[in-house]
Parts: sequence; structure tokens; C-alpha cells
Amino acid sequence: MKLSVLDQSTASKGKTQDVAIRESLALAQQCDALGYHRYWVSEHHNASNIVGTAPEVLMAAIAVTTSRIRVGSAGVMLPHYSALKVAEQFRVLEALAPGRIDLGIGRAPGSDSLTAHALNPAPQPVEDHFPRQVQELQHWVSGQPLPEGHPFRRVVAHPTGPTSPDLWILGSSDYGAQLAAYFGLPYAFAYFFSEGTGVEQALALYRETFRPSPVCPKPYATICVAALAADTEEEAQWQFKTRERSSIDREFGIRLPLISPAEASERSLNLAEQQVAERLRRKALVGSGEHVAERLQELATRLALDELVVVTWTFDPEPRLRSYQLLAKAFGMKA
Repeated sequence: MKLSVLDQSTASKGKTQDVAIRESLALAQQCDALGYHRYWVSEHHNASNIVGTAPEVLMAAIAVTTSRIRVGSAGVMLPHYSALKVAEQFRVLEALAPGRIDLGIGRAPGSDSLTAHALNPAPQPVEDHFPRQVQELQHWVSGQPLPEGHPFRRVVAHPTGPTSPDLWILGSSDYGAQLAAYFGLPYAFAYFFSEGTGVEQALALYRETFRPSPVCPKPYATICVAALAADTEEEAQWQFKTRERSSIDREFGIRLPLISPAEASERSLNLAEQQVAERLRRKALVGSGEHVAERLQELATRLALDELVVVTWTFDPEPRLRSYQLLAKAFGMKA
């Protein structure tokens, strides 16, 4: 089974945010050497805990400092932008790393409503605008002309070349699944958003309504799942305290830089927070490399997946790298 990485460029308390971007670049290079299949970076805005705001820029740095791993966005929040400009950006990325670029797109704002308005002060309604953007992007990024009669048919996204980025639809609901199926594109479900709620229905809908396309002749689905491995169960549970505290805070609208396991363990939980923590602990994929790999494989088998994308949050970069090292070993990966 293919194993890939989602990196959200998380910022930690006590460090300036620019450090998180350089840590993302370093981790990408290490995952390239470990044999991971893809390395995806996310887009968020006006958040003090997730500071990757420009995946296309970070991807360029990763693309030119790695040799074999696919590099992608998970994703570009397309309603903020012109489809042509996104296509041009990713055609440039494809020129830098031919055959290694993924363009994952989503329709969520990746921010609050005020920030979304600041990014695009005059957006069209997403339900009307997004499918048209996807159609235009699919043609421009692949170098295929738009349908006869389309007002932009004569527009070409440069630079052209013999290869094209792979276009993906990202989502956490039935909408994205249906759109990916309609356009014949691979689909990634954001399992970690809601601990998997709705994943079976979305994947079933995607597979049942899929329309084959030249770039994707049969359904191809993956999920992005949170997991953390360490050398011992105790160490894994200790490192998990960082994400647990951040996830609890998010439930109550708080988004602050990640805190250390020590600081997280010192904070008491009220009744509402304790209920959230218990739910998180029941579902968390946390433990030794072998234990986490076994649970990931069970999940992939249950959902009939050929690939998993793993996201890991830790306060320091070393435990995060160690987690990816242990999973690579447990899955028998080779660069």
C-alpha cells in the first residue's frame, strides 16, 4: 500500500512562525529519502497554529530540493482564485519537477469568513462557481482546449510541456465526492477533520457515480488520516498530548500555536473538555510503529483504499520525523 504525507506547517509556542515553513521543507526532504509516495502541503489563512498560507510557493521549494517524491497541494482553496492563475502556477511547478506534481483543490475557505472576504472581496456563489472553475482548471492544467463555445477557449496556460500535474478533488462531504466522480478525478477525503464521520458514504457515492476520464480511467480514492507513532506506547501517548490539547481548543473556537506535552499535561480539563478528550483518545491512531501501521492497514482494507495520507502534529520536529521513520519501516518502504 502506498503511504503519503500531509504537512500543515504547524507553528509551536516559543518559536517564530517562519520556523514552521523551514521545518516543512526539511521534513519533505527526509520523507523523500524514506520512500513516501507523496508530500502534500495545505492552505490556511489567519491561523496562528497552521501557517502554510501559500502551498504553491512551498511546493516549489520542495520540488527543487527532492528527487523522487510527488509534491502536491492539499489543497488550493480554489474559490479564492482565478482558475487560470492556479493553472499557470502549477504548470510552472510541473516544469520544475516533471511528472511529480499534484494539484489538490477544495472549495472550503481555509479561514474565517472575514479573511475569505479579504482574499476575494467579490466571490461568486461557490455552488455555481466552483464546478465551472474545476472544468476550466482541468482543461488548462492538462493543456487541452476548453469546449467549443467557451469564452476562454483560446486561452492557454503556459508553460506547456510533455507532462501535466495530476488534479485531485479534496473534501470531507458528499459534495466533493460527487464532483470528483462527475469529472473523473481522484478523490481525497479529509478523514482527520471529523475522525472519519461520513467517509463510507462519501467513498461509496464516489465509486458508484464515477465517470471514467482519460487521466483517471477508474476510481482512485485516498483518505488523509491523523496518526502518531513512537518507539514506545508511553512515548506516543506523551507526544499526543500536544495534538489532543489543540483539538480540544479547536472544538471551542481557539486556535493557538501548539504547546509542549509537558504544558498540555499541566492544564486541567473541565467537563466539556474532558468529554472531547475521551472521544479523541478512543479514536486516535497512536502507539508504536507496528501498532499504528496495523491499524492504518485495517482502515485501508475496510475502506478498500490503495493509498493513505498521514498527517502528524508534534510540538518539536524530531518526534514527528521519528513517527514517519517508524511507519516507513513498519510498511517496508524503500526509497
